[in-house]
This record gives sequence, C-alpha cells and structure tokens, in this order.
Amino acid sequence: MKKIFFYILNLLPTQDVFAHCDIPCGIYDPHNAQMAAHTVLRMTQMLNDLKSSKDEPDFEERKKIISQLSRLTHVKEKHGELIEEELGTLENDYFKGEHFRSFPKLKGLMEKAVSLSIKTRQTIDISSCEEMTETVMEIAEIFYKTKNLTPVRVSSGYPTEGEIVTHK
Repeated sequence: MKKIFFYILNLLPTQDVFAHCDIPCGIYDPHNAQMAAHTVLRMTQMLNDLKSSKDEPDFEERKKIISQLSRLTHVKEKHGELIEEELGTLENDYFKGEHFRSFPKLKGLMEKAVSLSIKTRQTIDISSCEEMTETVMEIAEIFYKTKNLTPVRVSSGYPTEGEIVTHK
C-alpha cells in the first residue's frame, strides 16, 4: 500500500516554492534591511550630535544625556541586529545558487553588510554607517534584478537625507 501511495505521489506535478518562514508565502523584500540601515545611520548621527549645554552639566542634565545616550544606543543595536536578520533571511531563504552565479558580487556584499553592521554597533562612525547603507542598497538592487524588476533609487524622505532602492 505504501509503495502505491508513493508511486501515485510521484506522478503528480510538483513546483518548487521558496519562503522566508516555514509557510511558503513567497514574500521577500529588502525594504526592512534598508530601513534598519537608515535607522542605524540616524541613531549614529544623533549620538554624534548629543551635547551638554555646558562643560560641567548639573546632575539632572547628566541624567537626561545618559538616558538619551542609552536609548539611541539601544535602538542602534536593535536595528543593526535587524539588518543581519533580514539579510540572513534573503541569503538563506531567497537567494539561490543561480543568483550567486549571476551576481558574483552578491556573496561578498552580504558578508560586507553583516561585517559593517557589527562595526557600526561597536563604534559611532558615520562613514561606516554610510558604507553599510550603500551596501544594503546594492543588495536590494540585485534582489530586484533577480525578480526581473528594474531597481531605482529614490529619496528615502528620512532625516538621513539618503536614498532607498525600490523598483519600477
């Protein structure tokens, strides 16, 4: 009986499916990684702009500065982790061998983005944040090309004054 079942099952047409979760919904998008990269950049900008009103601020002002520093750092950390999570989903669940063969830079871009995500969480370095954001956008461009869509860069509208990649 079992052999007959598998014989019949093998006669049925099959279709490969891919998904970012255990349910093959087929929904993938680099948008969250791009938004997270802009958030890390913005938090770094705000950390660099954080100043006291005088050389020796009073206790209340120091508390406010420490609180703001903690909040900005926390958000920067969360979004740095989100970049790695979102790119990991694309790398492990969406991008396939043919994508890596068609776009030989892709693997290196993925590794670079993750490395920069780590660096931007360890430092308060605007240039690393900008490089990370650019790298994530390059990955987004490749993503849209794999879907036979034309990637375009548009103004993000974010306070970072940067761009995001979308498609036509």
